[in-house]
Amino acid sequence: MIRQIVKDPLFLQQKSDPATEADKQVIVDLIDTLNANMDRCVGMAANMIGVRKQIIVVAVGPFVIPMVNPVIIKKSEKYETEESCLSLEGV
Repeated sequence: MIRQIVKDPLFLQQKSDPATEADKQVIVDLIDTLNANMDRCVGMAANMIGVRKQIIVVAVGPFVIPMVNPVIIKKSEKYETEESCLSLEGV
């Protein structure tokens, strides 16, 4: 189901809880919502659709990859880029 994008900064700042097996529908909703916004979005987090769970989906070419309870395990050097968000104004 395509969900509305949350724009409340106070909600978006809240810590997300680990996802469980019971959160499968959140992944489906995230994929549906990302596909509906693919013209202006390449990735979404669950909090962007009002769910405080550690789930993100990312479009890589024609594929949409869900990540459940992702963990950054390594970082190397600084990467210069520019980013925007459907939930927040500006770049």
